Amino acid sequence: MFRPARPIGPLVAAAVLAAATACSSANASGDTVEVVVGYQSKTINTVTAGTLLRAQGYLEQRLAELGRQNGRHYRVTWQDYDSGAPITAQMLAEKIDIGSMGDYPLLINGSRAQEAGGPGTRLVSITGYNLLGALNGVVVPNSSPAHTLADLKGRKVSTSVGSAADGTLIQALARVGVKDGDIDKQNQQPAVGASALKAGSVDALAQFVAWPGAVVFAGDGRLLYDGAALGRPTLHGVVIRQKYGTEHPEVVRAFLTAQSDATRYLAEHPLDASRKVAEATGLAPEVVHLYNGPNGIATFATPLDARLLAALREDVPFLKSVGVLKALDLDRFVDPSYLAAAALPDVPPARITGADAVCGRPVDDPRLAGEIWFDGEDTTRPAADPTCLLRAVKAAGGKKVRAAYVPDAATGTRWFADRDRWVKDGAALLPFTTEDGATAYLAAHPGAVGLSYQEALAAS
Repeated sequence: MFRPARPIGPLVAAAVLAAATACSSANASGDTVEVVVGYQSKTINTVTAGTLLRAQGYLEQRLAELGRQNGRHYRVTWQDYDSGAPITAQMLAEKIDIGSMGDYPLLINGSRAQEAGGPGTRLVSITGYNLLGALNGVVVPNSSPAHTLADLKGRKVSTSVGSAADGTLIQALARVGVKDGDIDKQNQQPAVGASALKAGSVDALAQFVAWPGAVVFAGDGRLLYDGAALGRPTLHGVVIRQKYGTEHPEVVRAFLTAQSDATRYLAEHPLDASRKVAEATGLAPEVVHLYNGPNGIATFATPLDARLLAALREDVPFLKSVGVLKALDLDRFVDPSYLAAAALPDVPPARITGADAVCGRPVDDPRLAGEIWFDGEDTTRPAADPTCLLRAVKAAGGKKVRAAYVPDAATGTRWFADRDRWVKDGAALLPFTTEDGATAYLAAHPGAVGLSYQEALAAS
């Protein structure tokens, strides 16, 4: 049985990988097969098909094993982008063979490829997803007067038009009676929007993973809207050019197997995986671990889950209504045959387990479990529930906390405990990612009181 070798070093990887301007396999000759992979390094719920996969060298290893069997040489080129749109453009130009992107860009990819005629593109696997939509969020400056999403009416909001985050923004605004045209939307790449928010040139940033968490962790803003409040699944996945898949099905199978290798590594070594992704992207490891760690905001799995496909089917008419998609035969676009041929084993997602040393009980309820990363420690500590997490921080005697993660009491969205809004209801201490969420709970529970993080610590 093939087992992934040790990760290849960056210098070796650089020698193996062709320049970003290399052409796709359409120009391959002889026994060399080119494969060009488009990915988004900072969109960290695609890491199993991008950043982590590349860092570990799993694709190159799988293709080298394949080459030893069939006598061919496989050459991989990686191209990094900020969003899915340019990956789609390069795929239509036959310059990218395999790409990873979010749900709305995936649907736009399939639609435009079908419109162009020919074999088109195919969705072949999933990377990271959240069944409630928590991978998207809206952040505002700490000093912003906005308390709810409705307060953004008439304000400048930065987002990437056509992205999953943009779709979440449009649908969430509609729920509170604000039309898309009622805001001054700025179409910007995520990094540009984050800088604009910090500089005060926009009033809010609506983006996908990992930007909301990165802005909040850096102290440049607070979460105004948690995408989980929308209750609609959001996902990222892998799309291929069908022409390439027909010509080189063995490469697609090798890619999916390598993706499974990366998924297993992330599940079995979550903290180490977070560090590797942080090193490759420049993102804070605490932010990467927020999303990709055990019980993280993103769940990683390759299968084309029926719940996610149902969400895509519901998204098609919405994208048509906002004018970013003309038509799409989803049944033709989704192709499970490559995963079936790869016959991959199931990889259970990482979960917080162990014993809570402070509260003296097992950590066995993912709806309540938290995780603390203390400075200077190579492992994180589990907490059975939010109150136990606060007690553990308090019992540490002032030891610096790199990050303490706890799930929202209503949505389950994992967030930074010291950035949460807290509520005391009887003996229970409940965290909420947004002011809106805490306010709704307080309104429904007259005896409960709102607390700051420091007050919650004292109350624990």
